[in-house]
Amino acid sequence: MQGRFVDKVVIVTGATSGIGREAAIRFAREGAKVVVAGRRQSQGDAVVGDIAQAGGEALFVRTDVADEASVSALVSATLERYGRLDCAFNNAGIGGESPKRTADHTKANWDAVLGINLTGTWLSMKYEIPAMLASGGGAIVNTSSIYGLKRSDMGHVPYAVSKHGVLALTKTAAYEYAKKGLRVNAVCPGWTHSEMIDPALETDAKFRAFVERQIPMGRVADTGEIADAVLWLCSAEAAYVNGHALSVDGGVIG
Repeated sequence: MQGRFVDKVVIVTGATSGIGREAAIRFAREGAKVVVAGRRQSQGDAVVGDIAQAGGEALFVRTDVADEASVSALVSATLERYGRLDCAFNNAGIGGESPKRTADHTKANWDAVLGINLTGTWLSMKYEIPAMLASGGGAIVNTSSIYGLKRSDMGHVPYAVSKHGVLALTKTAAYEYAKKGLRVNAVCPGWTHSEMIDPALETDAKFRAFVERQIPMGRVADTGEIADAVLWLCSAEAAYVNGHALSVDGGVIG
C-alpha cells in the first residue's frame, strides 16, 4: 500500500461516526495503522471492519476521553499493538444543550461539554505526547470549531468556550514542543453533516435556513472535506505548519 502515512500509527478519537470515522478510513487508505477510539463498541467494530475490507489495518479501543484511566489505556493499547505513535486526531466531542442563554445553562451540561471537548482533548495529549516523543516526534490535530474563533450565536456557550479552550491548548503545546519534532495544530470545521446536526437539518426548515444563510458557499460540508484538511495537517506536506487553527467552513469566518 502506498500513501502519505505508510508505516505510521495514528490514533483517532471520536472515530465511530462523522468526521472522525471518515478521517480514520482515509488515514488507513493512505497506509496508516489506525487506532479507532470511541465509546460505542458496535460502531467502532464497524469502522475497523470497513478499514480491513479495504485492505487496511485498524484496532478499536473503547475509550471515554473524559476519563483519565481510559485515555491512558488507549495509548498503552496502541503501543502494545504497534510499538509507536506518530499522529493523533483528537476529535471526540459533544454539542451539549442549546439554544440557551449563558445564565440558563446547567452546571451538569457545562461539566459534560467541557469534560469531553476540552479536558478530553488535554488528557489525550497528556498521554499521546510522551509516546510520540519516544518515537522521535509526530503530529497532533485537535478538533476545535468555527465557534472556537467566534462568539456563540446558537445558545451553546459551553460548547464555544470548550472550543476556544482547545485552541489555547493547541497553540501552547505547539510552542512547548516545537523543537522536539512535534507539531500541534487544530482544525476548525464549520457546519458539517454529522449525527450532531443532520437530524435538525432534516426536520427543522428554519434551522436549515439559518445554517445555510451563514455559509457563503451555500451548503453544509461533507465529512471528507474536513478529514482531508486533517490528513494534510498531519502529513509531511504541512511540515512547517505549527500552532495553526485551520478554518474549514465554506467562508463563514472569512
